[in-house]
Amino acid sequence: MDLVVLEEIRRLKYRYLRGVDLKLWDEVAGTFTADATADYGTHAAGGAGKRFEGRDAIMAFLTQSLGNGIITVHHAGQPEIEVDGDTATGRWSFTDKVIVPDHKVIIEGAAFYEDTYRRENDGAWRMSHIGYVRTYESMLSWEGNPGFRLLANRWAVPA
Repeated sequence: MDLVVLEEIRRLKYRYLRGVDLKLWDEVAGTFTADATADYGTHAAGGAGKRFEGRDAIMAFLTQSLGNGIITVHHAGQPEIEVDGDTATGRWSFTDKVIVPDHKVIIEGAAFYEDTYRRENDGAWRMSHIGYVRTYESMLSWEGNPGFRLLANRWAVPA
């Protein structure tokens, strides 16, 4: 197996995660093929999940749902990547935390990403599909909890 290709795909996934957390939307868009699809969300406990077709639809969802009022942290590891020429598949264990200061909630969860990748004409690997079904998701409200304080928020507007 070509170790350089494996590293290129790992770096692609890490760039996507970092871009989402830092809201670097142009970088995130560059991780997808134009015809990419996405399946995000929770299917358990009555959740329907969300399916998107095309990079523009994926990016519209991400920018609208994870705007500057939302803090996110994503960690992914344990990649299982299989390469077949100019296409590949990847499975990643991930955990995330979402903090929504306006609603005083913290959402945590875990899942396994199931991705497909394609090397495009410019030689770059991009995701042609990204998706997950939650292993678990939990939500905690800090309203009425005087012990909780959000001490730093990169996205807060200075007073």
